[in-house]
Amino acid sequence: MRERKKAQRYQAISEAAIALFLEKGYDKVSVAEVAAAAEISKPTLFRYFASKEDLVLHRFADHEDEAARVVADRPAKRPALDALQRHFLDGLERHDPVTGLNDAPGVLAYLRLLHGTPALVARLYAYQDRSERALAEALLTAHGGNTLEARLAAGQIVTVRRVLAEENMRRIKAGESAAAVWPDAVTSANRAFTQLRSGLARYA
Repeated sequence: MRERKKAQRYQAISEAAIALFLEKGYDKVSVAEVAAAAEISKPTLFRYFASKEDLVLHRFADHEDEAARVVADRPAKRPALDALQRHFLDGLERHDPVTGLNDAPGVLAYLRLLHGTPALVARLYAYQDRSERALAEALLTAHGGNTLEARLAAGQIVTVRRVLAEENMRRIKAGESAAAVWPDAVTSANRAFTQLRSGLARYA
């Protein structure tokens, strides 16, 4: 019960912050204003979020070790790339915002806020770096090899997933619906993972 209440408070604070940022602009809203909107004190806010950027980016933080978990939790004989490909395709089918294939107005507004704010973009790169390092460790554990080889593989996999998501977002921002983009998104993902297999045989 206590953990559930904490999670609910965490979500409520973030939602209050994002609503203010969307209304006024990220740089024009202070942490004190967010605390007031969430009906908590500023010190309490910082017990939940270490920085102003984290009020927005915690949604990505929740996915930070997702690729690593997919590799770690896959059936023992299943290649890592197969598991990662299936996971990405499942995300496309669910229209998971992380895949870029989501045209809900709230999601699009959030992405405009994120990619239009330099401080948030800079912090996003830090999340992506940690995601890449976590995936490298999972690949090393799953398939052996050496640390550099695993880091290089993880870098390629994370980049492919990011570029696929960016292309989906680009088309949706240009006015296409998620449903219209979905068939091409699936085809592109399958082609991309086929290309990964040609250069990352250890993980295929």
